[in-house]
Amino acid sequence: MKIRYSRKRLRQYLIFGSLWFILGIAALVYNAENVFSYGYLLAGILYFVIYLFENTKQYLTIRQGIITKKHLIPKKINIKDIIHLKKFDGKYILKTIATEMKINMELIEEKSLVKLKAVLENLNVELK
Repeated sequence: MKIRYSRKRLRQYLIFGSLWFILGIAALVYNAENVFSYGYLLAGILYFVIYLFENTKQYLTIRQGIITKKHLIPKKINIKDIIHLKKFDGKYILKTIATEMKINMELIEEKSLVKLKAVLENLNVELK
């Protein structure tokens, strides 16, 4: 099961990427000697790359009893190993003996948030 990023977050990265890219193109056309013009282009490209990564990978996946948080370096936690579950400041904090994972609920799409809450409620761990 995929826990998706909110459309608002993805749309923001797409808009910022487009704006920085257009600004970079305009700066290159009107003032090609300026080094900062390339920085604008680079910023636009980076926003597009982040948008593509987050749109394809999404925020979390839950498969075969493992929750995986998708970043450049993915973080995995086994559902059976969770010993402590805490809801604090718009985040879920999942703790095992060795690791801790923070899940930011503000980044998650509403439908996916319902699915995530259902999975976390089925754990035999007390929510604090």
